Amino acid sequence: MSDVPHHNEDLLALAKEISMKDFHQPFLHHCKYNSRLKSVGGRYLLTTHDIEINWHYAHKVGMNGLIDTIKHELCHYHLHLAGRGYRHRDQDFQQLLQKVNGIRYADREALPSRCYRYEYKCQSCGAKYLRKNRINLKKFVCGKCHGLLSLVSELGPNHG
Repeated sequence: MSDVPHHNEDLLALAKEISMKDFHQPFLHHCKYNSRLKSVGGRYLLTTHDIEINWHYAHKVGMNGLIDTIKHELCHYHLHLAGRGYRHRDQDFQQLLQKVNGIRYADREALPSRCYRYEYKCQSCGAKYLRKNRINLKKFVCGKCHGLLSLVSELGPNHG
């Protein structure tokens, strides 16, 4: 059994605690699990100022990984509310993340891998493209050289 909070109320309490301890500022909005998140560990919502955490990811990485993810999202939160650079590329964000020992990226091993079923190749430059769904070869061309694409192979349903 994982040691992470199982309820949104406990997750919110943890976010408030981290905010006061590491950022010395209160977290005044909501922090909740979102089980529909698939490709990220968490996200900060600019319009509502809420934080959502990937439930599956949190239970795979445990308490330390969850704390690191919350720190990352709190960096977005506090910088956005302060009117400073809150994006990943901004120096303010990178400096604050380093100061609080947050993580820059989610642990890819803990996120579900993408399932690609089709492999396409450009006939001109040889660029390869993996896709989950079939694409219309009459409509789409290579993004690098605008050459024609061809289906190389149809991969199994669980190929990542």
